[in-house]
Amino acid sequence: MSSADTVNGGISFWYAQDGVPVPREPLGGNASADVCIVGGGFTGLWTAYYLKKAAPFLTITLLEAKFCGYGASGRNGGWLYNGIAGRDAYAKAHGHDAAVRLQRAMNATVDEVVAVAAEEGIDADIHQGGVLEVAYTPAQLTRLREFHAAELAFGEGDRVLRGARETAQRVHVAGAVGSTWTPHGARLHPAKLVKGLAAAVEALGVTIHESTPVTEIRPKHAVTPYGTVRAPYVLRCTEGFTAGLKGDRRTWLPMNSSMIATEPLPERVWDTIGWEGMETLGDMAHAYMYAQRTADGRIALGGRGVPYRFGSRTDNDGRTQPATIDALREILVRFFPAAAGVRIAHAWSGVLGVPRDWCATVALDRSTGLGWAGGYVGSGVAATNLAGRTLRDLVRQDSGQTGPTDLTTLPWVNHRVRKWEPEPLRWLGVQGMYAAYREADRREAHGHSAATHPIARAANRITGH
Repeated sequence: MSSADTVNGGISFWYAQDGVPVPREPLGGNASADVCIVGGGFTGLWTAYYLKKAAPFLTITLLEAKFCGYGASGRNGGWLYNGIAGRDAYAKAHGHDAAVRLQRAMNATVDEVVAVAAEEGIDADIHQGGVLEVAYTPAQLTRLREFHAAELAFGEGDRVLRGARETAQRVHVAGAVGSTWTPHGARLHPAKLVKGLAAAVEALGVTIHESTPVTEIRPKHAVTPYGTVRAPYVLRCTEGFTAGLKGDRRTWLPMNSSMIATEPLPERVWDTIGWEGMETLGDMAHAYMYAQRTADGRIALGGRGVPYRFGSRTDNDGRTQPATIDALREILVRFFPAAAGVRIAHAWSGVLGVPRDWCATVALDRSTGLGWAGGYVGSGVAATNLAGRTLRDLVRQDSGQTGPTDLTTLPWVNHRVRKWEPEPLRWLGVQGMYAAYREADRREAHGHSAATHPIARAANRITGH
């Protein structure tokens, strides 16, 4: 079916379905606050939410360039799950037990988000069906078993390994030879969650200014075209848009991810596919995919299209290249042949933040009052909540309101990493990495080896992935 029938861009399908919010007023001139938060995505909103709940006396101002949830928070695949970028690196640097504590905190974060949504009356189509990741080549099955064993080693004792028959009983992915499932995951509608969270934050008394791009962050100052907000604490929560700030072009790389959403599938198609548990669904390919069964019976599926734009450029409205739409449709049909005749209703793209060492981090510089969180490498729907609670504790600890907490001693706190290489090296590196991954996937799909292809292993070593 032609991609000409597909709505392309318009931020995301989630906003096309739920409506784009009316922007709040921009900053009206110079202002002051106790805490200034830059970025109105999940990280900034969760930080504002937990800070204001813990310390109602604080004056908190949040500045957002477009509207809350315009970036990855309103464009992602709706995976609320317990993934955390950099766990192995943290285990190596801080010890296995420290990484286990971080993983357990992430496991609990899934339940925390669900509980807050219920408490605040946010209907975000949440369904806790867990996360199912499948393998469909011998090499993928080897990686899946290794991944499953690693998750068990980090304390996830409730994870389940399934064979081909058991996998097909959950969801019929063509050619699947095995899967691993964790209960620590849920499907949700990201735009509904971010809009509800923004309303909850505002109701608590946090001042939100939208249509207010921050051009520079420096100690005690957030500079915008409309004025400067002065605050003892300025927290950078800009994730994939960090490269647009003065001095931060090479801090985190804005990695591009693309998605499609089908029209609602007929019941006869769902009868073939199954998926009654509505698990979030992924695979063990190097250029991996992620998908969910939406509340209204669609399949929303994503993966890498054009992974990175030269000079760390970001898109405006989520428009996606036709070749990427076609590639995602091919993945859809390869997974679910019964969906071959289903129309792709919407396609969109967005950026996520990738640090040079692929490790998520939360930090507060006590000498300057500057804090930041991000670099989630695609697992931010839940990690943003843990980051927000951690930033809350770091600010309160620094201001003398509390002492150290379990969260402020997690191994991702105050992690530092070198900057990305200058252009054209980083463009060449990212393009080369994903070209290698796609070639490795192609060779694994057409070969009989049960080991990860050497091309992918080499790409991992070179890039630090």
